[in-house]
Amino acid sequence: MRPTAYPARVIALDRELEEHLELTRDARLGRYLDFLRIPSISTLPEHAGDCRAAAEWLAARLTEAGVEHVAVEETGGHPIVTGDWLHAEGAPTAIVYGHYDVQPVDPLDLWESPPFEPIVKGDRVQARGAADDKGQVMIHVPAVGALIATRGSLPVNLRFVFEGEEESSSAHLDAWLEANRERLRADVAIISDTSFFDGNRPAITIGLRGIMAAQVDVAGPAVDLHSGTYGGTVENPVFALATILAALKGPDGRIRVPGFYNEVRALTELDRESMRKLPFDEAAYLELTGSPALVGEAGFSTLERRGARPTLEINGIWGGFQGDGTKTIIPAHAHAKITCRLVADQNPETIFERLRLYVEDIAPPSVLVDVKFLGGGLPSLTPIDHPATRAAARALTETFGQEPLYIREGGTIPVAASFEQILGLPVVLLGFTPPDDHAHAPNEYMNLRNYETAIRTIVRFWDELAVAGDIGSDDEAGGPRYP
Repeated sequence: MRPTAYPARVIALDRELEEHLELTRDARLGRYLDFLRIPSISTLPEHAGDCRAAAEWLAARLTEAGVEHVAVEETGGHPIVTGDWLHAEGAPTAIVYGHYDVQPVDPLDLWESPPFEPIVKGDRVQARGAADDKGQVMIHVPAVGALIATRGSLPVNLRFVFEGEEESSSAHLDAWLEANRERLRADVAIISDTSFFDGNRPAITIGLRGIMAAQVDVAGPAVDLHSGTYGGTVENPVFALATILAALKGPDGRIRVPGFYNEVRALTELDRESMRKLPFDEAAYLELTGSPALVGEAGFSTLERRGARPTLEINGIWGGFQGDGTKTIIPAHAHAKITCRLVADQNPETIFERLRLYVEDIAPPSVLVDVKFLGGGLPSLTPIDHPATRAAARALTETFGQEPLYIREGGTIPVAASFEQILGLPVVLLGFTPPDDHAHAPNEYMNLRNYETAIRTIVRFWDELAVAGDIGSDDEAGGPRYP
């Protein structure tokens, strides 16, 4: 089924390119659906072969589009697909990032159709990966293919990096970036792995929170003890853990870990004003959560708490008897998993160390406590007035017909910080999925109007970026990172 026509407000690109996009629309949709049929679930070992198949499929599509030096590169895990086109002398160089791996599909019974048998329902493509992130990868590939097919060249230099482990913590990406820093020289990184704002309003994500993950293990007696014989004489680890967890946050929503807020970059009045202007329906947001009320750090709005302030959450807690009925024991141990979302200038390892010291300090002396670091990712923030951000805004305005909103998201895309920290690049988070795309959930989908218009946006963005001026930092030798 053909999607309905994208909005009339979409600008007419140069005639030949637009005709090419129209003529190849059905074939383009077919390729997209083929990609979605590959069950490239990176977290499940039994799908390792599918991940490699997806990488090889994507490499073939890049080659068909006219990208050069395409390779499927080994990482120690799932491969990274790379390629480049570097013939725009004197023009900026951008890295295009996306990922071909997808989330597991559970719970399967909530899917309206098999997750790897994509269906087109009106203006929607529904399948696992339709939005996150295969759909967005398949925006970039046909965009560059259309430019090369009709113009014979690109207005900017592009390097492509498509990984296969984003949904499994990008375990090998940072080491690969470090090993390939020299050949990844560029001026800016473009990541299409974000969504539009409420109401499907075009948006540029300027900030992402980082993350710190930890586990707290509390041990008491050597084995579970009879609560009748030993109750009242030895510490119950579940009670001890509850005491520790209750002390991590105050009734005002402030996190009590000493030094937790030391490096937090304060919101400027411009930051707060831009968030106040967002068309955010707080009542609808509350209804979506199913919670009786919204809570959070005092002195900040819901949007500020959602994307621009750090958090500490308990993700899981367990210990003792979990079965039906009663088992009268004092458990030998109890456990909790904690994550903190971090904002600009916070470091996950620093935050972990402060959490560890605080938990050890407040733990009852009658138990043993061990706090383990489970990993982390740095936050990312790109200014609204950066030339590359402004170029993206112009491209969105010219193709979607309205100026984009600037938003901060509460989630984490670790690669954004990796590009900033390892390669020294500004990052533009230019994503196109609808905000209710069901990413990571059953019935994930991409809006085909977004999809088709986004291809035009990317084409226009490369034209805008070519004339955007100084978009990157100079390299160590003092020259720009152009090829």
